[in-house]
Amino acid sequence: MTQNSSKNPWIWVPTLYLTESLPYVVIITVSVIMYKNLGISNADIGLYTSFLYLPWVIKPIWSPILELFGNKKQWFLSMQLILSLVFLGVGLTTGTDQFFTITLAFFWMGAFASATNDIASDGLYLIALKPDQQSFFVGMRSTFYRVGMITGQGLIVVIAGNLEQKFGDPTQAWSWTMTGVGALMLTLTGVNYLSTPKVIEARVAKEDQPSFGKVFSTFFTKKNIGLSVGFVLLYRLGESQLVKMASPFFLDSREAGGLGLSTTEVGFIYGTLGVIALLAGGILGGILISRDGLGKWMMPMAFAINAPNVGYIFLAWLQPESIAFDTTVVVIEQLGYGFGFAAFMVFLIFLAEGIFKTAHYALATGFMAMGMMLPGMLSGYMQQWLGYPGFFVWVVIATIPGFVMAYAVKYPSEFGKKVS
Repeated sequence: MTQNSSKNPWIWVPTLYLTESLPYVVIITVSVIMYKNLGISNADIGLYTSFLYLPWVIKPIWSPILELFGNKKQWFLSMQLILSLVFLGVGLTTGTDQFFTITLAFFWMGAFASATNDIASDGLYLIALKPDQQSFFVGMRSTFYRVGMITGQGLIVVIAGNLEQKFGDPTQAWSWTMTGVGALMLTLTGVNYLSTPKVIEARVAKEDQPSFGKVFSTFFTKKNIGLSVGFVLLYRLGESQLVKMASPFFLDSREAGGLGLSTTEVGFIYGTLGVIALLAGGILGGILISRDGLGKWMMPMAFAINAPNVGYIFLAWLQPESIAFDTTVVVIEQLGYGFGFAAFMVFLIFLAEGIFKTAHYALATGFMAMGMMLPGMLSGYMQQWLGYPGFFVWVVIATIPGFVMAYAVKYPSEFGKKVS
């Protein structure tokens, strides 16, 4: 394949991954806050919004279509346009009597489009950049993925909170907010059309094209694939449950065991300051792996992504009045998460090595999504059963398998190290 040399990866990698993360975070995370504001229970929030992970779990089923047919750029531009219409649909139906069912249906459509957008975007990244560039830009990629998270969890939530105060009606506030998200996605689609490179993708002769079965079998016959899949499923077992109940915990009243924060405060603390800390951790993690290789940093990063979850136990037990205390816990946890997630992303790149990088990366991220979906579906029920203090103790216990798999998983220790 050849890359359009006029398209600098310092320009298109940020815009591509901003547009990959924004719909994901709105569908998976911002929907949690929206439904909490609109009166949906924690159990239903945990179950149904975690079930929205399913398209990311099963996307390997259709990922070979993108591997064998079509152009990656055409695929992700089409999906981004669909996402613009999906968010507009959510905004226009939030005030209906059956809003929960209808908006979930829109989010489902958006989840399939977003998962396909991820496949195509990641495929372009893998074929347009050399291996050492992939490792080097993983920090930049992760950073702007997090910028999308700040935009979603931070700016969009703050806007919804301010509109709620202005209108005195959360339904109207979220209707306007989601309509605005649709307009933003349409704008970003236009930016990606102009900024991303044109890549001539190598095609196998028709008679030599592999079957879907071969694309899948070559993934599952990789060396140590059992350990690798176990690592992908369990590395974030604690975080997969924490992320679903963190926002409800901040928003719930103190009588219900929460911290009683406003939507605007949650958008600022968790979605802005927290994600900025996450960005810093991600950048640092990418730099260190690029310098030293994955082997040196795997265990320190596993510790960083899991250990700070202990802070939520103290928040739940103490229910501090000080927002500064809440903010400190969130910033430390998100800083560690960003740092530890860098190792996870580089390992996924390693797992995708081979002929069918796009499809194999989709398979790897499908298992990643499964590792978030299944525990997340139970998180609301676990929280209601254990209460917030007991739930966060359980989250910390659930980090133990992640440490075990990080120690056991096999990979070249120098993988990800920048070639001099």
